[in-house]
Amino acid sequence: MPRLTLTGNTTVITGAASGMGAEIARQLSDTGADLALIDYNAEALTALAADLPGRATTHIVDLRCDEAVVAAAADVTAAHPRINALITCAGSSMLGSLDQLTMEEMRWLVDVNLWGTVSITKALLPALRRAPRAHITHLASVYALASPAGRIPYSMSKFAVRGFSEALRHELEDSTVSVGAVYPGGVRTGIILHGRYAAAIDPAVAARAASAQAAMYHTEPADAAARIIRATERCKARTMIGREARLIDLLTRLTPTGYWSVMRAPLRQAIDTTTPVKSHGPVK
Repeated sequence: MPRLTLTGNTTVITGAASGMGAEIARQLSDTGADLALIDYNAEALTALAADLPGRATTHIVDLRCDEAVVAAAADVTAAHPRINALITCAGSSMLGSLDQLTMEEMRWLVDVNLWGTVSITKALLPALRRAPRAHITHLASVYALASPAGRIPYSMSKFAVRGFSEALRHELEDSTVSVGAVYPGGVRTGIILHGRYAAAIDPAVAARAASAQAAMYHTEPADAAARIIRATERCKARTMIGREARLIDLLTRLTPTGYWSVMRAPLRQAIDTTTPVKSHGPVK
């Protein structure tokens, strides 16, 4: 299949103000692609757009609000008549066991990670259909392949993003729009350090658990962004990013119900949200 041409067309990026979204925006702008950048953080999004060499419009929207998403999609399509790619990076993380989390906390994360992804995809699909060829890339997670303890709402939302991506790909198989999902293992973006945790957890305990998980991440954001852009250009249906993702993908295929016995020990500190932090110094 020929590569999708992003240069000279517009790519829409959600979660563009920071993390993977911002890195993808920088790399795509360097290639001459036009960008429509979506995020709720107006200050960070404006600063990013000002630093980009190419054309980029900014659209401030809370993806949890369907009406705001529809309005933003209308603004995007009015400003960009040649949209042929959507990359959904907006999302957050959350620490905590089911006993510690409230329903409100879990619903918030699912609204951000899942329903925000579904809403913007649905709103922009008519514009993508108008392109001779277009591709949608959803950012899933290695936790859409394997579910660790202490990450129920995050893994639940990402498994749902995976299911949404696959079902939509099948719905659109006879159209000019293709759909794919990428599964990063551990990217050094700070998402886990800046993510939320259950209000019932001691902040120091949450910081220790988040730091323990962040220490396991090995993939640099620039490398992950390049892989995501390449997957979009090649209209790939499934892309693993990082050695952790490839290993976990293999592990869950080999032992679908037994992979946790292998993952438990390396993740021990990262999933422990109950043990008090020792008083030998502050959590870094």
